[in-house]
Amino acid sequence: MKISYQWIRELLPFDLPADQMADILTNTGLEVEGVEDFISVEGGLEGLVIGEVVEKQQHPNADRLSLTKVDVGSGEPLSIVCGAPNVAAKQKVVVATVGAMLYPMTGEPFKIKKGKIRGEVSEGMICAEDEIGLGEGHDGIMVLDADAQIGMPAADYFSIYRDKTIEIGLTPNRTDAISHFGVARDLRAALIHAEDLRHENVPELRLNTVHLNERATRDSPLKIRVEDPSACPRYAGLVIEGITVGPSPDWLQNRLKAIGLTPKNNVVDITNYVMHELGQPLHAFDMNQIEGNEVVIRFAKAKEVLVTLDEVERELSEEDLLICDANKAMCIAGVFGGINSGITTQSTAVFLESAVFNAVSIRKTSKRHLLHTDAAYRFERGVDPEMTIPAIQRAANLILELAGGRLTSPVMDHYPVKETRADIVVNLDRMAKLIGKEIPRPRILALLREMDFEILEQNERELRLTAPLYRRDVTREADVVEEILRIYGYNNIEMPERLHSTLSYAPSPDPEALMHKVADALVARGFHETMSNSLTKLAYAEMIGQDDHSAATAVRVRNPLSSDLGQLRQSLVFQGLEALERNFNFRQKDLAFFEFGRTYHRLDNGILETPYLALWMTGRRLPESWNNTEGRGDFYALHADLSAALNRIGVSFAAHPAAEAHPYYSQHLVLTDMNGNALGTAGLLHPDLLSAFDLDQQVSYAQLEWERLIKLAGKHSVSYAEPAKYPSVRRDLSLLLESGTDFARIQEVAFATERKLLKEVTLFDVYEGKNIEAGKKSYAMAFTLEDPAATLTDKKIDKAMQRILQALQEALGAQLRS
Repeated sequence: MKISYQWIRELLPFDLPADQMADILTNTGLEVEGVEDFISVEGGLEGLVIGEVVEKQQHPNADRLSLTKVDVGSGEPLSIVCGAPNVAAKQKVVVATVGAMLYPMTGEPFKIKKGKIRGEVSEGMICAEDEIGLGEGHDGIMVLDADAQIGMPAADYFSIYRDKTIEIGLTPNRTDAISHFGVARDLRAALIHAEDLRHENVPELRLNTVHLNERATRDSPLKIRVEDPSACPRYAGLVIEGITVGPSPDWLQNRLKAIGLTPKNNVVDITNYVMHELGQPLHAFDMNQIEGNEVVIRFAKAKEVLVTLDEVERELSEEDLLICDANKAMCIAGVFGGINSGITTQSTAVFLESAVFNAVSIRKTSKRHLLHTDAAYRFERGVDPEMTIPAIQRAANLILELAGGRLTSPVMDHYPVKETRADIVVNLDRMAKLIGKEIPRPRILALLREMDFEILEQNERELRLTAPLYRRDVTREADVVEEILRIYGYNNIEMPERLHSTLSYAPSPDPEALMHKVADALVARGFHETMSNSLTKLAYAEMIGQDDHSAATAVRVRNPLSSDLGQLRQSLVFQGLEALERNFNFRQKDLAFFEFGRTYHRLDNGILETPYLALWMTGRRLPESWNNTEGRGDFYALHADLSAALNRIGVSFAAHPAAEAHPYYSQHLVLTDMNGNALGTAGLLHPDLLSAFDLDQQVSYAQLEWERLIKLAGKHSVSYAEPAKYPSVRRDLSLLLESGTDFARIQEVAFATERKLLKEVTLFDVYEGKNIEAGKKSYAMAFTLEDPAATLTDKKIDKAMQRILQALQEALGAQLRS
């Protein structure tokens, strides 16, 4: 939320620099995220002064240029070459001196330099209004009034407005501070009551909204009817006739521009001004467009439509609250106006609305129609019902002042059931424990009254009080304590001499530490971590088909912001493919991503939430280079990187061909631990799936259940051994085996047979085809043996290899190829 520094100073006339104001607001819980300068004219007319043309001559080398001498009050007149047809002697003009930056209405900014134009020296520039950002005209230079003072800075002559914009990161509960008045109220309380400030003679807040400046000329024939008071607890309106709609004065336009709003016309600008000043949204209707002299607040009818201000025809829900006349809908209440009832330059009478709408109803309507307006932002958080009348009176006074007209109706206020304040009991002993310090009772009472709390009863240790209606989040004792503490100052609570703490339980192994280890290992191997939203597209549920949780259905959002955020994801694969697609659009096609994320499935007995580690790889594994012609990021590269990363936490896995097809793999494997327990899947994603994301190259993917990996890591223990003193020996075997035999099974049999000498088994060639009988394949493997106690002899090696070969023959039917 943007706040104007000068606006706050007007409400609270207290001399306080902007940076100090920002610090105080942050300490009260209104975190200031930044302070920026605002100038009504870009550049602030720096380096521009008022001058007088004392001499004009024809340029000797150009028919359309003039040689002028201009007095700018700095001594000798400046020689300036001017091309404007209307330049003449004795004119008061705006002069850009050498070094000034100009910001024209169109085109790029440029700097004034001393130079020669057609052979004649020019020491500045006489300016037209569009060249300095003051208007659109370019027929000639600006000619000022004769009484303009020579040498006066142009910024002073044109009264350039300067301000500072304070950006506040407002939390959702602080509806009381969604206005300049609310911020000024907190600021004043802190200036008076914060322990480290304690200023005296802080003025009262200035707010001219108590009474209308004139009385209504008659009772208006217009009637207000609210069909459901629970949807609109309070509705007020009045009529002003004889107005003239036009541009707002500079002061009002500058206030709105400083907080990022674009001025429209005087009436609309006033409603926006009052909303940002007091926090109460207002709406102005063209009175001449209201039929039947009746304003009706009702819910929409089935299939009812309304064309809104953005010229979009919207089909309304029966849960949408409308502002209507006797015959038609005029506005979506609290959200957006209709195109046929808004204020235009032809409007001569206005019906001004100030209301309180049900926050839940407004929030649902805003999300349903994807209309996130400033008014809806306030209504859906809850506005102060006691500000309804002051705000409409403030706006009416400004309209009468700036648009003319006469008040032709009193304030019509429909408020059948007045909202009551929350009744809260506060125990002072408990308050002292919560704060960590006992604040004197008189200070507490004074602070509460400053913040508009009403003290109903009090005794030695307790207070019974009510919170103001604008503090809807204050409903219990702890909330009151927080209010006292944030104004008194968190920084003013001294640190105790002793700190008390309890030992906390930390799981072993620590899942967070394991996650960081795996992530660091993957990043070191060239991967980038992604973090995607758990909410995803409804269409992805249909693309998954039959997944690992066959009884599961999608967990859908009841009132989604859009169909792109309509359900909780059932797989991480799709958002990874979305990330690949975005990178492909920027011609980045050599990619490796990983993500730690959760999937969600609705089962018969509840919702299953499963954490996963997912990896995607596509394109080249290594950067293209003259000495790197291959290096594809295929499944084998993905397998190697995953294996290296999981080794960091002591987890080993095996890959086995899958027995059943998978909905989004063209080829895939099942990943298991060394005991055959499933960990996840991996493989090549199906071309049909890739085409849905416009991906035109192979993508390898793996996903593993993270909690299962954690359990395996918990069983891992690290052992250390001194380096071998004696050399290792390698022996190769070429074996013929059944096609369905896994290499992992060969390793298992070999290590079970030779536990002492066998250190490693590697596969360096697999062959099927010519000269190999059907249903068989050839494995070429290397066996590394090592004896830690002595040098291996040929006899010992041969015996070990014979035992391994015999075991493979018996267990797997292996045949030794010659």
